Amino acid sequence: MNEDVQTLSRIRSLERLYRDGYRSKVIDATIDKLIAMESMALERELADLENHLREFELQYHLTSDEFYSRFRNGEMGDSADMFEWSAFYQMRASVLKRLETLRSEAA
Repeated sequence: MNEDVQTLSRIRSLERLYRDGYRSKVIDATIDKLIAMESMALERELADLENHLREFELQYHLTSDEFYSRFRNGEMGDSADMFEWSAFYQMRASVLKRLETLRSEAA
């Protein structure tokens, strides 16, 4: 069994326990700590990605949102910079989605 499957299996076991009425302050605190730690790591990753995006925005005098819309419409060419900018933009979107998920679960 690979690590991802094992982790999901353990999470489901805890979910079943909680659905059946089991409660543990240790588990609650541990989960809160894990969410906080993962959120901090994602926030650091987000800051790094936003720095990369800002560099492109300054160089090309476009917001990343405007760039990405034009890039997807084929209006920005196919230079290495354009593909790198697009990759950073997509990575930021992925990080933001994960952060939103963690924040909604922590609320």
